[in-house]
Amino acid sequence: RRLIPVLLSLSKPRLSILVVLTACASYSLYPVPELLLPSATATPSLSTLTLLFLTTGTTLCAASANAFNMLYEPKWDAMMSRTKNRPLVRGLISTRGAALFAILAGVAGTAALYYGVNPTVSFLGALNIVLYAGAYTPLKRVSVVNTWIGAIVGGIPPLMGWAAAAGQSATHGDWQELLLGEQNFGAWLLAGLLFAWQFPHFMSLSWPIREEYKNAGYKMLCWVNPARNGRVALRYSLLFFPICIGLCYTGVTEWSFAVASAPVNIWLVKEAVRFWKLEGHKGSARGLFWASVWHLPVVMILAMVEKKGMWQRVW
Repeated sequence: RRLIPVLLSLSKPRLSILVVLTACASYSLYPVPELLLPSATATPSLSTLTLLFLTTGTTLCAASANAFNMLYEPKWDAMMSRTKNRPLVRGLISTRGAALFAILAGVAGTAALYYGVNPTVSFLGALNIVLYAGAYTPLKRVSVVNTWIGAIVGGIPPLMGWAAAAGQSATHGDWQELLLGEQNFGAWLLAGLLFAWQFPHFMSLSWPIREEYKNAGYKMLCWVNPARNGRVALRYSLLFFPICIGLCYTGVTEWSFAVASAPVNIWLVKEAVRFWKLEGHKGSARGLFWASVWHLPVVMILAMVEKKGMWQRVW
């Protein structure tokens, strides 16, 4: 009973859930012409079993990456208020035990994706573990480029969800067929959406604790270059307009999605402009943080509701 909460904490459950939800959203947005037609009732157009393996494997891969992340930096985690209660800092689990959990979760996750989904998704899951634990984590103490590497990690789960859905109707099933070509533009737009979202979210989240990052030796823009921190948050906030329009243009969603998503995109940009002008002061960091927290689920839900042809087929 004591071990389960410790392992859950090692997995960073809130972050892992977000990773899984973005993969599942992308899976559901894959265009399936047969969806909801009478002929599809006997043979589901998107397999629930594949979705189960996708969620299980992605969860385990995310847990593995997060556990490896904590294994690397307990000494510096102890210096920061948001990380000082992590299991390895408090000595709730040994380094050996945490390493064993990270390895087993990674092996089980990639195996579930390989045998239950397809090799392309399994490779992407393994790549995320390597990038997060092997590149992003050590780079945090070397260069502000770490934030861009972390954003790439966040953009991979939508590719996993898309490739999982595409694999069910693929002819050859290789990675080129699942991720490249005109029919897969939607996958890269969804990955771009997650990549861009992380900048306004993290730049605003990190600003109030910039001194803690500095004292712990983490190279983050919030203290290395506060003015650029605000510019980056604003720059990537503006990308949501072309991304949402692109999802309509490529046939992933109806054109009404561009209109429906505009208010929340405008809200995010408005807060990002304020954050940039005030450089995080006068509550602007908090305003942008909460705008980003609401922005992602609202946009993803709107995209699923406005999926191309969904309501015509329901009718």
